[in-house]
Amino acid sequence: MPYEEGGYFCRQIVRNKPVSSDKSKTELSVVILNYNTADLLEKLIPSVLASNYPDFEVVVVDNASTDDSRERVKSLFPQVRLIVHVRNLGFAEGYNEALKLLETPYWVLLNSDVEVDPDWLQPMMEFMKKHPEVAATGPKILDYYDRERFEYAGAGGGFMDKWAYPFCRGRLFDTLEKDSGQYDDAREVFWVSGAAFLVRASVYTKLGGLDALLFAHMEEIDLCWRMKNQGYQVWICPEAKVYHMGGGTLSKQNRHKSFLNFRNNLAIIVKNAPRNKLLRHIFVRLLLDSIAAIRYLFSPRWRHYFAIIHAHWDFLFFFRRWWDARQAGAEGFEFSKHPGYFKGSVVQAYFLQGKRRFSELVDKDGDKI
Repeated sequence: MPYEEGGYFCRQIVRNKPVSSDKSKTELSVVILNYNTADLLEKLIPSVLASNYPDFEVVVVDNASTDDSRERVKSLFPQVRLIVHVRNLGFAEGYNEALKLLETPYWVLLNSDVEVDPDWLQPMMEFMKKHPEVAATGPKILDYYDRERFEYAGAGGGFMDKWAYPFCRGRLFDTLEKDSGQYDDAREVFWVSGAAFLVRASVYTKLGGLDALLFAHMEEIDLCWRMKNQGYQVWICPEAKVYHMGGGTLSKQNRHKSFLNFRNNLAIIVKNAPRNKLLRHIFVRLLLDSIAAIRYLFSPRWRHYFAIIHAHWDFLFFFRRWWDARQAGAEGFEFSKHPGYFKGSVVQAYFLQGKRRFSELVDKDGDKI
């Protein structure tokens, strides 16, 4: 029989037994945050349950869905652990509150719209166990609908340019490369995608987890940046592969997604960049974002112009909360020294120089990233 454990934010329901028959030895929790994606859960959870790794459990965290997500999980996947929030806490806090209930030393944060290869966990876990200095790693992320092409949210590993614009191996802005094995080397990166994010529970807890102020979008980049500011490493492990549908909760056409992306990108600069870089970075970013807003104004997605303006006003009006969220490590590290940093401008390379592939990026010194 299931049981419930009360709490202000969530109630926990556990049915039958976890994937590992000996829960005391379970070392890995694959945690799927869900909000009204019942069809995706039914379609994609079987791939997660079929993972070849010998010691893991699957946990679904329901963010107060109004569809039949909970009922379907309980009826179709009785071996899956279910945590139910009583209200929608967003991506960041939704994970944070649920993860407090877990005791496993490793966690995978996995989007509900991701299908996984059977062997996806083994190479990432082996790498983490061999390298204690690595706090987080992620798999190669390919397009669910076109499996020879990288997917937008993470692709072959995340990077950061000199103005703190995030981009990926295999994806510059909306241009997605075909995967021909050109980025199959494991390497240290600036960030890995929250669509499939393997992290040490101890580091996640030590750093306070994802920032709930961000609500959703950019929160994994912020966490990776904080990890690097504290001396940890973040790596991509392309031997592991997953397939991401994208837009499971908010599509690219959604103006609120644009609002969150533009506001949160500014917020994580304030939170993590060295103090002597902040004024210049914020000024340049506000300027470049305004140019992007004008481009939207003369496009079919013209309503996103107002989302960017709203993002700027919200960022400036609540500037103090982003400043208060800064951590001591932000002063100790020049983020241009972090592996995964590009000394050039990805905006200039893409829009003015016509660069469309990660391998074409060259900084002002003539060095490739």
